[in-house]
Amino acid sequence: MKPCSSDPARIWWCPTGPLVFLPIHAAGIYNEGSQSSGSCVSDFVVSSYAPTVGTLLEKVKASGVGEPSTSKVLLVSQKHTQGLPPTPGAIREMDSVKKILGADNCIHLDGATATVSQVKQEMNTCSWVHFACIAAQNIEDPLKSRMYLHDGPLELLEITRLRIPQCKFAFLSVCQSAMGDKKLPDEVVHLAAGMLAAGCHGVVGTMWSIKDNSGAMVAELFYEYLAAQRDNNDSDGSSPGNRQLDSSRAAYALHHAVQQFRKRTGDTEQGLMDWVPYVHFGL
Repeated sequence: MKPCSSDPARIWWCPTGPLVFLPIHAAGIYNEGSQSSGSCVSDFVVSSYAPTVGTLLEKVKASGVGEPSTSKVLLVSQKHTQGLPPTPGAIREMDSVKKILGADNCIHLDGATATVSQVKQEMNTCSWVHFACIAAQNIEDPLKSRMYLHDGPLELLEITRLRIPQCKFAFLSVCQSAMGDKKLPDEVVHLAAGMLAAGCHGVVGTMWSIKDNSGAMVAELFYEYLAAQRDNNDSDGSSPGNRQLDSSRAAYALHHAVQQFRKRTGDTEQGLMDWVPYVHFGL
């Protein structure tokens, strides 16, 4: 079987029990140092995940209801968080995204401006949100899983209570944002699922911790793909910068970004740890 072309078929995984901890999208046979291709699931299909089949059906139904009135992208970053390690790559990541998408199309909350209340407020005004900060899954109480902002954590419970149907997509370039919970193996309780519950049609998250530099590289490749798709679509006659990113292409964008990242890192043990955790949820 040969790997698929540039636009392979999509498949949705809805794992339960212990399978929620496995990166099914990366299943394959790996030979470190080998140049051969076609040994991994991602060589043949574009994988997405769904917390439940019901959630996926809800998103399919909602996808046909209007378009958001804004094309603004909300960027949220924290280079320094009190009591936590610095993440210098967060600013570099945001600078790359703004350069690709155009600074006029972005609202950037960083440092002291990235408070919990301000972030929640701006999430109601944008069609897309991208977080680059420190986050963690709470093993004892999954609903307290959080992203750390300037004045405190934005917890999963708060996210699930938001109503942001105009926000089509969320990119969570943070650690453990799509990590399963051993105490609730049959329930998907993590930050990515929370963003779906809040109203997003799709989310990019991570199954475990990621490197600061890796997040910046994957995000850059991801947005370069989407921007190229956007700018090639001139059917509405508007300028490229004023058009919305197509969230229905986000799974393909992540697939492209991870494949390119994989080529750079190779299928070494460390390389696998760097690219495998990135996953797409929803549409």
